[in-house]
Amino acid sequence: MPAVTVDDLTVLDRVKAPGLGDQPRGVLQISTAPTGYEGEGFPVRRAFAGIDHKHLDPFLMMDQMGEVDYAPGEPKGTPWHPHRGFETVTYMIDGVFEHTDNHGGGGTITNGDTQWMTAGAGILHIETPPEWLVQAGGLFHGVQLWVNLPKSDKLMQPKYQDIHSGEVKLLTSPDAGALVRVIAGEVGGNKGPGSTHSPMTMVHASVEPGARLELPWTVEYNALVYVLSGSGTVGVDGRPIRAGQTAVFGPGDFLTVAADAQQESRHPKLEVIVLGGEPIREQIAWAGPFVMNTKAEVMQAYEDFQKGRFGHIPAG
Repeated sequence: MPAVTVDDLTVLDRVKAPGLGDQPRGVLQISTAPTGYEGEGFPVRRAFAGIDHKHLDPFLMMDQMGEVDYAPGEPKGTPWHPHRGFETVTYMIDGVFEHTDNHGGGGTITNGDTQWMTAGAGILHIETPPEWLVQAGGLFHGVQLWVNLPKSDKLMQPKYQDIHSGEVKLLTSPDAGALVRVIAGEVGGNKGPGSTHSPMTMVHASVEPGARLELPWTVEYNALVYVLSGSGTVGVDGRPIRAGQTAVFGPGDFLTVAADAQQESRHPKLEVIVLGGEPIREQIAWAGPFVMNTKAEVMQAYEDFQKGRFGHIPAG
């Protein structure tokens, strides 16, 4: 898993340990992601299936894309498609993906890079593996998160952020047993590079076998931990969790993730995505690629798309 890392964790800034009076977040639920297919047929795990939206808000959905080792000719992407009313966050852990949209945004992401696309009023985009990867095959593994926009921002001008792996804020736990990558938001005053409209934090943490991570977390945010690979426990009571499962935490000042002492050889560490945000608490009307506040707004989005008001696919 070649997402950005360092050889010596002891050189990094430390995550602040919980203080006197800080309250741990309890685990409310652990769910298991079902599998499916997206785009032209690449495998995904639906990380938030079975979780009530009140625990997810402002997040809508998250897919773990892969992990799959493609043979030559097998790599797949998505065709051109529209979005309106939310943001898509594509975090590439392993492999290469190319993004193009009809507002001039896009680029190549690989090994710890993130593409943050604010669809706003409407955008057309495509995500594909580069031609050389299609021909050669190779490992493909990433995460795509959908983040809702509040009603006041749903029709804003589309925006694109290209976050390179070298920009991510790297931290470690007090005993250097975990690497914490802050992609967006902040952890204990340490800010990541992502700029968000809905206040939130996104972290990728790698926890060494037998190590424990106590992560300070904004009190006003909800908290979710999704396991990309490995096995361990969550919460101070040590609830077991494994790859493809999501833990929903209750209120508190910090959350706890620990890695089992024995991990499988292919995935030697516990790898988790940690998410939290300030709930928007607005009505949602969601159909396909459009997330609005009312059914009438969704129908308007379909009409605008069909009549070309989202713009057109760029030539070539």
